[in-house]
Amino acid sequence: MKPLFCKTLLALAPAALLAGCMTPPQPSLQPDTPAQWRQAGTSAADARAIQAADLAAWWKLLDDPALDKLVEQALAQNLDLAQAQGRLQAQRILLGTATAAYKPELTAGVRTLQDVAALDSYFHASLDMSWNLGLFGAAESTALDGQGQLLDAQAQLQAAKIQLVANVVQRYLEICVAQQQRFGLDQQLQLDTRRLQLQQVRVQQRMGSTEQVQQAHLELNRSRGQEAELLQHQARAAHALAALLGRSEPDATWLAASSTPHIPSAAALKLQVLPAELLRSRPAILAAEAAVQRAAAAAGLSNSALYPRFALGGSLLFSYNLTQNRRSSSNHEPMLGPVIDIPLFDWGRRRAQADADALQMDNAVKAYRQSVLDGVAEVETALAGLSAQQLRQQSLDAQTPLLRSRTQQLQRRQQLGLASELDTLEPRRQLLLHQSQQSVAQAAQALAFVALFQALGGAPLPAQAPPDTPGATR
Repeated sequence: MKPLFCKTLLALAPAALLAGCMTPPQPSLQPDTPAQWRQAGTSAADARAIQAADLAAWWKLLDDPALDKLVEQALAQNLDLAQAQGRLQAQRILLGTATAAYKPELTAGVRTLQDVAALDSYFHASLDMSWNLGLFGAAESTALDGQGQLLDAQAQLQAAKIQLVANVVQRYLEICVAQQQRFGLDQQLQLDTRRLQLQQVRVQQRMGSTEQVQQAHLELNRSRGQEAELLQHQARAAHALAALLGRSEPDATWLAASSTPHIPSAAALKLQVLPAELLRSRPAILAAEAAVQRAAAAAGLSNSALYPRFALGGSLLFSYNLTQNRRSSSNHEPMLGPVIDIPLFDWGRRRAQADADALQMDNAVKAYRQSVLDGVAEVETALAGLSAQQLRQQSLDAQTPLLRSRTQQLQRRQQLGLASELDTLEPRRQLLLHQSQQSVAQAAQALAFVALFQALGGAPLPAQAPPDTPGATR
């Protein structure tokens, strides 16, 4: 069998030499990104000095220990995130078997057969070997496809983490705003009730009109309607937050009113990453890169199908004549030789498939570049929105001293007997409404901060595997 084996190797040597030059196409992924954000307030030099570790736990910049605990619980208990983690683990397992088709395979079997004349029965025991060499880039393309699937699973896990953390922060902010507004609305209801009582007294003393009483009734009913709406929003946010944390019931404190809920201040809201970090963390860009890898793998496989497929095949057959109780003359003849599959009659179909896959790869590269542009545009839009919310907050803060001063002046005039209690109720009510607008604007600014880090892909980054491991993709 040694001369036959040597001949086989000599026959496959030219093909192996040619196939060694075949590798899957590797498109260049080097999109242009700006050196710094146009909408950011910090300079490029200042931003470079800040580490990108802020992306790993961006919600901690909001400086709320209670929120930090909720996010930690969500990351540990959320079922949707657990599913994404399971898909990633499954893909890592499958990556180890991605190129199993290009490794030697041994099969063994036994069966009984009859000859054509139906005179004798034979017992066959066989040991077969086949080895698809995966030449012309077929094995490399299959491995690249497995890496692309793994990167896509990492992108899905990254997207799930980002969405989960953003939803937890949003629901928490909604609860805080509802709690603060409920507290202010309770005070507003007291003022509206008192104004109605005073207007009724004025009518009884023939100093006011029924129209003023009706207007006071309308304001009181509007405030009560706002209270019902706040209760609904708070309950919806509380139950949504409980579901994100893997709970069936929300915490009782989430449904209660509070005079001092923590809403992040503007001091913590500051961009601290460069555009280069965008390429490391955005799930859409990771998914687009995975699509490029898989498209390149498909192009490599279809291109390898244009060439002959070489494989090694061998078998060892043992045959025993059951009818005559004697062995045949060829009872244990071994065979070993090359298997060559040459595309002749379907070469045109294979050529068309290769051309189509090459076009699909070009489209995947364009989609990747577009995803980078979309990411930059989304971040710039989020930065502009954050800047607008900051200006809104500053405008409201500038009005606060004026409203307080007006309220204090009228209260002092009342103490001096120069104004009635009814005259002081409206300024006090306006101040409460202004404080409610401030809390809403402060929460909107924090939500703009959340939207910014969503655009940046701000969630814990996937673990970077060492370059020599199968899971290394970047």
